[in-house]
Amino acid sequence: MKKTIALIAHDRKKDEMLKFVLENKELLSCHTLIATATTGKIIKEHAALEVTTYLSGPLGGDQQIGARIACHEVDAVFFLRDPLTAQPHEPDITALLRVCDVHNIPVATNVASAGLILRCLKGE
Repeated sequence: MKKTIALIAHDRKKDEMLKFVLENKELLSCHTLIATATTGKIIKEHAALEVTTYLSGPLGGDQQIGARIACHEVDAVFFLRDPLTAQPHEPDITALLRVCDVHNIPVATNVASAGLILRCLKGE
């Protein structure tokens, strides 16, 4: 069954996200992908996957994806966060994680957990 997966990566994690997407391109191509602006642009250009993009995270993209989660339109979030760098929009990040918890949406914050969630979606 086709699911909607949100892809978000902080600047220092964008290369890691692209590598993950390329390694899992076949599985990801079976789903609807949404992403924040720069992450989505990188995936479109380098992985040739269809991705609906929203604003960049600091400009409200995290909140736009959060709204989709609250409307039950997102099935999983792969959010590669940079835990070692302070983010100016940290309240938005916290709000996104909170809305995932409130609506029981699985969130992966590293490639290991993203891979597990993706394999679980394959098994459905």
